[in-house]
Amino acid sequence: MAGTDVVDIGDANFKQEVLESDLPVLVDFTAAWCAPCRAIAPALAELASRYKGQVKVAKLDVDANQDTSQEFGIRSLPTLLMFKGGKVVEQIVGAVPKTRLEGVITKTLTGQA
Repeated sequence: MAGTDVVDIGDANFKQEVLESDLPVLVDFTAAWCAPCRAIAPALAELASRYKGQVKVAKLDVDANQDTSQEFGIRSLPTLLMFKGGKVVEQIVGAVPKTRLEGVITKTLTGQA
């Protein structure tokens, strides 16, 4: 997703970028071959821009980063995990509308997650 505010992460920098982040992080576990993943990518890019400085939006290619995918039990794509303070506070499985994704972000920011 070059040119967007979505951060590419992997096994090597997951701890630093996600678990140790001062901001909440919405991680999109994705793969190049996953059509539903590609379908939600524009919504994630838009939300990454809208909430820049409040929430980090990241994507992790499960094929290239199997250790992290296995650690969090990723079995279906797309799976999105919202991390806050290094812990998973929300999980979304499947392609969902942008309003649902934004709801998870606002819930996390308002301390309801």
